Amino acid sequence: MNSTNHEFFMRRCLELAAMGRGNAAPNPMVGAVLVHQGRIIGEGYHRQYGQAHAEVNCVNSVTAEDRPLIQRATMYVSLEPCAHHGKTPPCADLIVTEKIPEVVIGCVDTFSAVAGKGIEKLKKAGIKVHTGILEAACRAINRRFFTFHEQQRPYIILKWAQSRNGFVAGPGGAPVRISNQWSDRLVHRWRSEEMAILVGTRTAIVDNPQLNTRLWPGKSPVRLVIDRALTVPRTHHLWDGRIPTIFITAEQSVKEGKVEMMQLDFTLPLLPQLMQHLYQRHIQSVLVEGGPYVLQRFLETDLWDEARVITGTATLPDGLAAPALPQAVIEERLYLQEDRIDIYRRG
Repeated sequence: MNSTNHEFFMRRCLELAAMGRGNAAPNPMVGAVLVHQGRIIGEGYHRQYGQAHAEVNCVNSVTAEDRPLIQRATMYVSLEPCAHHGKTPPCADLIVTEKIPEVVIGCVDTFSAVAGKGIEKLKKAGIKVHTGILEAACRAINRRFFTFHEQQRPYIILKWAQSRNGFVAGPGGAPVRISNQWSDRLVHRWRSEEMAILVGTRTAIVDNPQLNTRLWPGKSPVRLVIDRALTVPRTHHLWDGRIPTIFITAEQSVKEGKVEMMQLDFTLPLLPQLMQHLYQRHIQSVLVEGGPYVLQRFLETDLWDEARVITGTATLPDGLAAPALPQAVIEERLYLQEDRIDIYRRG
């Protein structure tokens, strides 16, 4: 089968992998397809962390009529099959057991527990292995996973809404309606896809946000609040105990139900400390929805991977200016009614 056909089926793997967004983490999103003589006889993706991986779901989807074809089929998988025991058995072992003769892999898994071991196991079993098919796209869909394991920190997404003339709030920081209802729903979808969401003290006090996914079906992320002196009123939503919430503070560490106070040293650079603690807690991604001060600190510390900027139609006479985005590459632009959404990657 030529490289064009390999890419065709790998694109299907990526489509399947994306269906696990928001549910597979901290595992990567993976899609798998079984092909016999150009016909797909099975496909699957990693639906939920702790449950069966893509390769298992793919094999299990094959009908009884087509099962004899498995030993003459090619498996396409967007990420190297695992070779270690985690919450589920190694997928490389499954491929060997099912006697699948050929495997086409999108990209190598750089996680230390895998890191080529799955490919090695397949080759030792006499299985023909191809790698690097749509490699860039296969890595891109798992940016969070690769950033976490390769840089030992979460993948960081900065998000803000700004007026047409570049303000995020009115004079004195007064809250102003900027984005429309469709953009609001999109933001809640974004929240459902990340493991944590972060705001600073001012946003927590002035906006009294819930930081949940009430406008979109999906799990709400862990709430992170930078609040050095614990000044956010206990009557605010962030103290309601409905969602796991961590207050980053200089006060003593303590836990009250689902609400935790995590003590950090505010005399030292805060954000690197925080990223280290989140890495230790296996939090792979953070959506930063703080005000311009917090957002600017992430930019100045060079702790960001992506910025999502919603520009509404309103023009404000004065107010708080939006963060100054440094060299970045615009990857996507879309419109929801009159709102413009620009998604940037670091340049």
